[in-house]
Amino acid sequence: MYKLTAAADFDAAHFLSGYNGKCANIHGHRWTVEATIKGDELQISGEKRGMLIDFGELKKAVRDLANSFDHTLIYEKNSLKQTTIDALKNEEFSLTEVQFRPTAENFARHFYELLSFQGLPICSVTVYETPDNCATYEITE
Repeated sequence: MYKLTAAADFDAAHFLSGYNGKCANIHGHRWTVEATIKGDELQISGEKRGMLIDFGELKKAVRDLANSFDHTLIYEKNSLKQTTIDALKNEEFSLTEVQFRPTAENFARHFYELLSFQGLPICSVTVYETPDNCATYEITE
């Protein structure tokens, strides 16, 4: 089994609605996303001979994903009052609404699903909220 991993970073703020602790307040992280693909066979001909896939394809997919969340406030749907959202938008702040609580665990699964949908043979996705704390999502067979 061959595995390739690519990583990308993004800076974004979030908060955990309904959480009893510091993370209930808006705060930011330098998030790191690591995506690993797997495969049993390398390509046997052409310019990609000896490769599982071109690293550039994997790097671009992970980088594009990270860039789509960069420098934004990520919030769970229905966790902010509409007047708050309107005020932030009026100030031209970047907002990203997600359908889940924005935890590292949920992001790992969300990014796994997004990359899988692109046709990549995703094995696992790890999301670092800090350099020392991460969550991994993988489907075991």
